Amino acid sequence: MASADNAVAGRSAPVTPVVWGACPAVGGKAVPAELECATVRVPLDYREPMGQSIKLALNRIKAKVSRDANHLGTLLVNPGGPGASGRNLTQFVSASLPDGLGERYDVVGFDPRGVGGSEPAVHCVDPAVYYKAPRPDAVPHGRGAEKALLARATEYASRCGNLWSWLLPHLTTENSARDMDTIRAALGEEKISYLGYSYGTYLGAVYATLFPSRVKRLVMDSTVDPTTVWYESNLRQDRAFERRHRLFLAWTAKHNDVYKLGATAKQTSFAYYAMRDRLRTRPAGGIIGPSELDDTFTVAGYSDKIWPLFAQSWSSYVRQGDVKGLLDIYNKHGKQDADDENGYAIYLGVQCRDAKWPRQWDRWRDDMTKLHDRAPFLTWPNAWFNAPCAFWPVRGGQPVQVHGSQKLPPFLILQSRDDAATPYKGAMKMREQFPGARMVIDGGGNHGVSLAGNTCVDGHLAAYLREGTLPRQDTSCAALPEPRPAEHMTSPPARERSDLLGILGVLGLIAKR
Repeated sequence: MASADNAVAGRSAPVTPVVWGACPAVGGKAVPAELECATVRVPLDYREPMGQSIKLALNRIKAKVSRDANHLGTLLVNPGGPGASGRNLTQFVSASLPDGLGERYDVVGFDPRGVGGSEPAVHCVDPAVYYKAPRPDAVPHGRGAEKALLARATEYASRCGNLWSWLLPHLTTENSARDMDTIRAALGEEKISYLGYSYGTYLGAVYATLFPSRVKRLVMDSTVDPTTVWYESNLRQDRAFERRHRLFLAWTAKHNDVYKLGATAKQTSFAYYAMRDRLRTRPAGGIIGPSELDDTFTVAGYSDKIWPLFAQSWSSYVRQGDVKGLLDIYNKHGKQDADDENGYAIYLGVQCRDAKWPRQWDRWRDDMTKLHDRAPFLTWPNAWFNAPCAFWPVRGGQPVQVHGSQKLPPFLILQSRDDAATPYKGAMKMREQFPGARMVIDGGGNHGVSLAGNTCVDGHLAAYLREGTLPRQDTSCAALPEPRPAEHMTSPPARERSDLLGILGVLGLIAKR
């Protein structure tokens, strides 16, 4: 794929300037006065720019300074997924940017094609039926159980194909990157800045490859390996989540005086899987079976801030038979609704189409069986989450080969050392593709390291967004202190109150199977 600052076929559709207006109320909630909304039309197929178009939903918090030397332009934000709503991120980023930078950037969020407020918004099944708990155990116990899970995956793929055959061929990361450039043009900007999390880093890399001269600033936070999209990247993610889950088990053992679930990681691991096995025949509250437990505790792989609450809920269930804590964390972090199903449909639509997937289930079974022995926490749940790609009605293509360019300015990569969702080695692969980039490594393991309380990380972010200043070489920041058991969080932390835990890309999707 050539680096190109032009349209696919040498033609482009006329771009209508964005007209901002008041945002409609959603769910009866008041909309902040400073938040503006708009839509932008983009071609369904960029090879036919004058053909059918679809709509993208945008929102914005405008800079408080005038367009003079203090104004830094537009910062486009994306939380990842694919399938997450960028409009949910706008207010948080604008309010959280350090050094008053939120007052100097127009922060713009957008719902990618098919997502949320964009039109059409893709749904493939009735979420009340599809997600009805308890669902079948994601770890198949025998071929009969596997057959039932396979039927679920094939049905989802078939339903999406029946409903959206005209759209599915055009759900790709490349098209989303081209949509970004249409947004840029509609905003009247010659160049844009971009902050992307998780899958949003890959989207940013594709944009930077296709439109290098349109980039002003680029920040990747929690970075995808661009060389393993997407089947292999999920296998690597399974191994990374296993390591992260064991860190959680070790932390729980370290505080055995509080939780009394075991004094060693081996003992807490036994307690965890004993609980999971019990839930197969006796779902907690009649709702939380092993798959619901998987959905919920996967979130602990993304943020250690919730470890105390999760460990306490687990302890109360095991030691006292109290299901309230488990139900509470499931309802907050694991339960799925129509928005989740929309995100799931787009997640599959993009990943199944971006790249080739094995089409023979025997390959999946062999790979997962071997990996489950070493990484039982996520291997099978992750496999079934992605299994519709084996039967997707549109076959995968060739992913964009991302790379640097002399036209692309140097940019910033932020990455935690023990990130489970986007493993560290993958970030290093991204770094190799863009020699002009610089990496700041957080010593912890949380997914999404900027704007989360680490002043060292945020200092590098501020310097770059303010004046383009990068460290002379890759550098490190110390991790935030690990949580303490006393922090049982009767109310969620500020980061969670802003709903960032629900919108950081994979955290809003893979963590909510």
